[in-house]
Amino acid sequence: MSPPVIGIICMLIMLLFIALRCPIALAMAATGVIGFGLIVAFEPAFSILEAGPFEILSNYSFSPIPMFILMGVFASKANMSSELFNAARTLFGGWKGGMALAAISACGIFSAISGSSVATAASMSKVAIPEMRKYGYADSLATGTLAAGGTLGIMIPPSIALLLYALITEQSVGDMFIAGLIPGLLGLVLYCVTISLLVYFFPHLARKGESTTIREKIQGMAGFAPFMLVFLMIIGGIYTGTFTPTEAASIGAFITLIIALIRGMRWKGFCLAVEETLALTSMIFFMIVGAEIFGYFLSVSRVSFFLTEWVGALGLPPYAVLALVLFMFLLLGCVMDSLAMLLLTVPVVLPLILEAGFDPVWFGIIAVITVEVGLITPPVGINVFVIKSMLPQVRLSTIFKGVLPFVLSDFVRLALLVAFPSLALGLL
Repeated sequence: MSPPVIGIICMLIMLLFIALRCPIALAMAATGVIGFGLIVAFEPAFSILEAGPFEILSNYSFSPIPMFILMGVFASKANMSSELFNAARTLFGGWKGGMALAAISACGIFSAISGSSVATAASMSKVAIPEMRKYGYADSLATGTLAAGGTLGIMIPPSIALLLYALITEQSVGDMFIAGLIPGLLGLVLYCVTISLLVYFFPHLARKGESTTIREKIQGMAGFAPFMLVFLMIIGGIYTGTFTPTEAASIGAFITLIIALIRGMRWKGFCLAVEETLALTSMIFFMIVGAEIFGYFLSVSRVSFFLTEWVGALGLPPYAVLALVLFMFLLLGCVMDSLAMLLLTVPVVLPLILEAGFDPVWFGIIAVITVEVGLITPPVGINVFVIKSMLPQVRLSTIFKGVLPFVLSDFVRLALLVAFPSLALGLL
């Protein structure tokens, strides 16, 4: 058999392993070693397995990952989400659907520190959902808002997904963060518009909250200060060239630690934060190792080149190729973890995208948004199940019904970014 045929067969076997609930990192690594062995020889394949993990994990480029994770965990352990939601609620007090707007806004700001969609959804839900239910919000709106708001964590920088995309495609981490800024804020704005439309056309979904004075609003905005400080230090430092991404991640983690200590985090909380960071970092690095070993196999199998030649022979226009790739992302995003899906698919499809003439930074933003949609779509919408675990009495169908308008909002954002690439590339 030719190398491309072996490559395609091995990829199908890997997908079967994943469907049988084999850890994705292990499935990628095992497929990579076996496929490389079948095409080249098993002795060099085992040499990759022996030396590859050390070479990959000793790469300095991956060092921002644990720092960004630590920064988000410090923010969660210090209960910053509570103060952030209260500040946003004061700002939107008296508005119809104000608490939902406050929850979405708080998710957007918290994600700027967290960098994780699941962490954002979990942290904000603990604070916001009880208050929203107390004020008579429909479960569909309350849960849908928080499930969708959590997805902002994957786009608004600093984002682990954008960081990983930059590393595996050899793009600038700073460029990816800057390119994600406007699309992330656009998602926040469109979510707010969605909530406003919902409560306008379906008044029973929410009611007005307690009105606040101008003075109270101004005082409440002080709750945003710690988050804006960290965000501006990271993005401003990277954008101006003052910090490298690694330095920005370290400075962000240190500032968040100081804020957390001031807010009352003690030694036990610090140890728990470090333990959680180590667990999350280990999981991500394990996937990176598996993806890199799988990447060696893709190189020798020439599957990517085969697919590029095959699609080119079909004579499809560039945007048809993009639509097919995004459709695949959307389907896989419904059943796979977002980071694992990016690590698995981007090395395969990127040559197709480059051949079609698209900018790799712009495609990264489009790809991450598409993955983001998968976090709230059935059958495996991870954020939906996070909300479900906190409100077991609410049906999954109710939560999925609540997130549907936000999914449509994300499709509008995708359409805008495809039509106007400058929304992502304008700041570069």
